[in-house]
Amino acid sequence: MSNTLQVHYADDGLLALEKPAGLLSVPGRGADKQDCLWARARQEFPDALIVHRLDMATSGLILLARGKAMQSALSRLFAERRVEKQYEAIVTGRLAVAAGRVALPLICDWPNRPRQMVCPERGKPALTEFRRLNFEGAERTRVLLLPHTGRSHQLRVHMQAIGHSILGDEFYAAPADRDAAPRLLLHASRLCFTHPVNGQELVLVSPVPF
Repeated sequence: MSNTLQVHYADDGLLALEKPAGLLSVPGRGADKQDCLWARARQEFPDALIVHRLDMATSGLILLARGKAMQSALSRLFAERRVEKQYEAIVTGRLAVAAGRVALPLICDWPNRPRQMVCPERGKPALTEFRRLNFEGAERTRVLLLPHTGRSHQLRVHMQAIGHSILGDEFYAAPADRDAAPRLLLHASRLCFTHPVNGQELVLVSPVPF
């Protein structure tokens, strides 16, 4: 994996970077888990601060703030769901419907963390919109995923829950579907939001690598 930082957008207030699949967003526990996108960003942009995260296995766009004030402003946008996020994935099976929604509450599967699970009684509300893009061969479907909430592993659990696990998913796919791809086929492909400082509508796009 290259250590070169891929910058999609940069100004005095914020950064939009490309996170490769297999790289942590922030440091983990232990000396072997200190390499992460945030650490790499700080080498070039010492004032960079994390606003949101992507799973280690997921690739694509991630926003960082430059300074505490912008971190607060961007965090507010995410909390108020004023950041439009789009992901693209390849899932198992042929998705029968052109579009739909999955509204299933999620909670950490604590004995098996970091796995998450559907839990109607104690889970937090989670909503994912999906759209079928095209079929990829006989038993695969390329989908657009639009999360309206930001729960951990939300897209992965929601797609598995409706019978269409994401290919390459080590936690939720059946072994054959897990091994059918060299990585998790999930990519954060688009972010759209209003810049907190200048009011400009930013539309950031990252080409899907699969």
